[in-house]
Amino acid sequence: MASSVFSRFSIYFCVLLLCHGSMAQLFNPSTNPWHSPRQGSFRECRFDRLQAFEPLRKVRSEAGVTEYFDEKNELFQCTGTFVIRRVIQPQGLLVPRYTNTPGVVYIIQGRGSMGLTFPGCPATYQQQFQQFSSQGQSQSQKFRDEHQKIHQFRQGDIVALPAGVAHWFYNDGDAPVVAVYVYDVNNNANQLEPRQKEFLLAGNNNRAQQQQVYGSSIEQHSGQNIFSGFGVEMLSEALGINAVAAKRLQSQNDQRGEIIHVKNGLQLLKPTLTQQQEQAQAQDQYQQVQYSERQQTSSRWNGLEENFCTIKARVNIENPSRADSYNPRAGRITSVNSQKFPILNLIQMSATRVNLYQNAILSPFWNVNAHSLVYMIQGRSRVQVVSNFGKTVFDGVLRPGQLLIIPQHYAVLKKAEREGCQYIAIKTNANAFVSHLAGKNSVFRALPVDVVANAYRISREQARSLKNNRGEEHGAFTPRFQQQYYPGLSNESESETSE
Repeated sequence: MASSVFSRFSIYFCVLLLCHGSMAQLFNPSTNPWHSPRQGSFRECRFDRLQAFEPLRKVRSEAGVTEYFDEKNELFQCTGTFVIRRVIQPQGLLVPRYTNTPGVVYIIQGRGSMGLTFPGCPATYQQQFQQFSSQGQSQSQKFRDEHQKIHQFRQGDIVALPAGVAHWFYNDGDAPVVAVYVYDVNNNANQLEPRQKEFLLAGNNNRAQQQQVYGSSIEQHSGQNIFSGFGVEMLSEALGINAVAAKRLQSQNDQRGEIIHVKNGLQLLKPTLTQQQEQAQAQDQYQQVQYSERQQTSSRWNGLEENFCTIKARVNIENPSRADSYNPRAGRITSVNSQKFPILNLIQMSATRVNLYQNAILSPFWNVNAHSLVYMIQGRSRVQVVSNFGKTVFDGVLRPGQLLIIPQHYAVLKKAEREGCQYIAIKTNANAFVSHLAGKNSVFRALPVDVVANAYRISREQARSLKNNRGEEHGAFTPRFQQQYYPGLSNESESETSE
């Protein structure tokens, strides 16, 4: 009897363990696409009226300008996002800093170098020189400089900025670098107040020098770097430098701002083109081996499977060969998520770049698990957004440089103007996805004909047309005349339903 009870208990215990493991995997943020590891909104939001935003205020520095969108607007506060646009002039250096919130940077134009300083990781870029003795017979080697890896960025790149990781950008090209930054304030990585904070390691961000834009009032703030808050004596002792050097770290009399001009350019350690190609090939082979090993041991990303110190920090989303959806007569769509770009697991954001040709239409959709911040890069697009009450909350033309916040689940319809359009959408989920209303893999395509016919009071033939007229297209739709979309859905449908 006792052995029977014990065996029964063992079976129950094993079942419990299996269920616990399954539930844990289901609600793991990295495996459950419906989960969004965000703190949610800090206030009640209605999103009953959307608007297209342009930068509200700007801060000028010696070698560039930082433009701020209206962080106090209810739409930014409700979605928990913060957006800025930066212009860095040639030989301009955005001084090192870190933020309390993770972010995504999209390079609109230009090229340059950048560095992300991951804590605890080794300095793998090393430059050395030979020092000879006075007799010239013996010699010793010393490191002249060593630092963590430097990344090259160019137009079309997505750059991930984890919270608390120091970073810098430098323009080594001939044209200004223009970049838009989107930060996720509501991300769980932020345990401070619900607003974006920058902690400068050098320079200053003197907002008292802000220029008024669009006639709006501006708060006056003086943002010094973090060293300015330490005592000179303690700082000099801690860093092993004299008091004069410690005062220079504090940038007290430095009027250059946060983007400074490097007179003779930065002398950076960079592999030659051949070495870069060899390094990329070796890295690809290494990642393929690591990926196959991970597939055999685990199907979940747990933070240890990627080598944190060599994790890829940038990826180009403009390359046409990387398009996920392409229609030669309508356009292309390219997305990056944590499956393609593993560092996005750290910041829990993703991005989609859309290139629509002349008069092309994007399949109507809604964002299932994320808010979306759409920034128009080039061209113009007519955009309509509809709420859960069937109310049009936005109906307008989005122009270059404008930003539109599209709340989660709100239905969206976009049509390019005659010159076409290109835009980037930054989303508040590492694996954001949408639900299309038309085309392949869409809601209409998945519904039975009778459900469509009865729901809209149309004939079965018309329901089949509604399901199949765009059934072979996905994402970007070829422009057509309206009567070609739904033949016989006007007067004919009224006469048939009346019969």
